[in-house]
Amino acid sequence: MKKWMIMALLAAVLTGCQRYEAAPEHGAEAEIGTGIETGMESGTGIEHTEEPGAESKEESAEEDQSGSPDGNPQIYITQETGDPAAERTPVKVKGIYVSAYVAGTEAMMDEIIRQIDETELNAVVIDVKDDNGRITFDMDSPTVKEINAAKDYIPDMEALAARLKEHDIYMIARIPAFRDPYLAEAKPEWCCKRKDGSIFRDRNKLAWVNPYKKEVWDYLIEVAKKAGELGFDEIQFDYIRFCTEKGMGNVVFDEADTLGRDRQDIILEFVEYAYEELAKEGLFVSADVFGAVIGGGTDAELVGQDYGEMAGVLDYICPMIYPSHYGDGNFGIAHPDTEPYQTIYAALGGSKRDLEGYLASASLASREAKAAVVRPWLQDFTASYLKHHIKYGPEQVRAQIQAVYDAGYEEWILWSAAVKYHYDGLLPAEAESRTE
Repeated sequence: MKKWMIMALLAAVLTGCQRYEAAPEHGAEAEIGTGIETGMESGTGIEHTEEPGAESKEESAEEDQSGSPDGNPQIYITQETGDPAAERTPVKVKGIYVSAYVAGTEAMMDEIIRQIDETELNAVVIDVKDDNGRITFDMDSPTVKEINAAKDYIPDMEALAARLKEHDIYMIARIPAFRDPYLAEAKPEWCCKRKDGSIFRDRNKLAWVNPYKKEVWDYLIEVAKKAGELGFDEIQFDYIRFCTEKGMGNVVFDEADTLGRDRQDIILEFVEYAYEELAKEGLFVSADVFGAVIGGGTDAELVGQDYGEMAGVLDYICPMIYPSHYGDGNFGIAHPDTEPYQTIYAALGGSKRDLEGYLASASLASREAKAAVVRPWLQDFTASYLKHHIKYGPEQVRAQIQAVYDAGYEEWILWSAAVKYHYDGLLPAEAESRTE
């Protein structure tokens, strides 16, 4: 095994880098949702939202955690804002997640850039803010400076951005939104609190910020705009939801903040606010969502994610539909993790039906509506924590990608918390420009 691979795997284990935690073992405390269980998201370091019902706990260095995907009619919209500098040219993304640690390690990035140059890949998703709430490089931002949030994982973000642009690589900034233990501790007046005034913490002892607080929104936009200034093409919000653990029943949201709005109302309002602020800066805006929210229902209400309404605002919606995140029997599949093609195809079918329904209802209400491009997260890790699982390699990665295409979609991103990908499951670089 190459030295850079060993370093990446070691880093993943040491940082506990997970997007969302693996599905709790049988007997673990279940979340208040019907399909969503506690610890959905990654606990520390590099996070990427996994789907409800299957969060990834620390796995061995040989196994990664997951990300997010979904599907919808591909509608590419170049935003006209009146400012020529803010016009945006879309890219059909075929990407991978890259942790801040790896992004800040030159030898590892050399190898990743080489692989991107040699395969069909054309994009990277990089942690600008990690799952602990730390900004991953020195950022000249008032609030970041005030709370000393920056950690020097990426020593020279400007230089890295320049290298990626030299290779025509599309840059996506991953920014976890409302699970931000660092901000919650630094600004306790912005965090979720229990009835007795104490800070709410999830089962991993991490605090969450209050999605109803406009100050939190402004902090996220402040960070996002700085990422755009440094060269990122797109802002991707993760943890754009409420915590769903049982302890949330003791959390009190002040009526002065809620103003009668429910969870889905406020998450949608944040998405609208973020889109308005960032699109005019020439940035594309996307969000990771749980696959379980497709079709609505209790889970969607608990996390605060309305799939159709969010898609009606965003440029891209990124459902996390890793096969390992679906329980036995989902989609009529005995063990979804063992059937990567069928699971992805079925999940994207649900997404398409959901979004078609949303567009139809908007039309009936004489309301203008668009549908975001669906860009699913696909699984490139082995879910050994499941009783019924298979080892994921090139064949399983390719099967998921083919399912995306067969379902009528064109974009996808691979998730591996250890940033260890099966590049031999990808096609060689195409002759035409990556931006076509």
